[in-house]
Amino acid sequence: MASTLCCRASFLVSSNATRRRFQLLASFPTLSSSSSYLKMGCVQPLPFVRLLRSKFSTRAPDKTVPVVKMEASSNTVPSIVVYVTVPNRDAGRKLADSIVKEKLAACVNIVPGVVSVYEWEGKVNRDPEELLIIKTRQSLLPALTEHVKANHEYDVPEVIALPIGGGSAEFLEWLKNSTRE
Repeated sequence: MASTLCCRASFLVSSNATRRRFQLLASFPTLSSSSSYLKMGCVQPLPFVRLLRSKFSTRAPDKTVPVVKMEASSNTVPSIVVYVTVPNRDAGRKLADSIVKEKLAACVNIVPGVVSVYEWEGKVNRDPEELLIIKTRQSLLPALTEHVKANHEYDVPEVIALPIGGGSAEFLEWLKNSTRE
């Protein structure tokens, strides 16, 4: 995305409104990862990146964020991201609240506006849904799956787990400390 944004800058800056929108969009990848726009194929760095880093960065420019690989350590545990779809906002909030309350996950994001296309009972369906993105310990997947099945209104609720290969050491430690063993 960063390469698309910065490489198209020459024709995106035709109006003030477009220029403001471009600057906001382009600043996100450059603030979160140093020099990623250069690695992604842009020829020149964006002129306002250095200013944004100096104004909004809370860390020294050369300091790197501690990243951990997901081998178990004393501060982290093997962790997963689990996707669960729900039919509406109320069902999503209710299920997310119960998952966090039971300490089956450290965090649940509720993503609205998902459209699922699937086959059910021989018919192709297209339904609006919301997506729960659940961050938890790998060891809690069986308990989380049972909790979703017991508290979900679908006959066959989606429960798909993906491994977390690494990430922020502080976040992964918080995930460990916010979930049950």
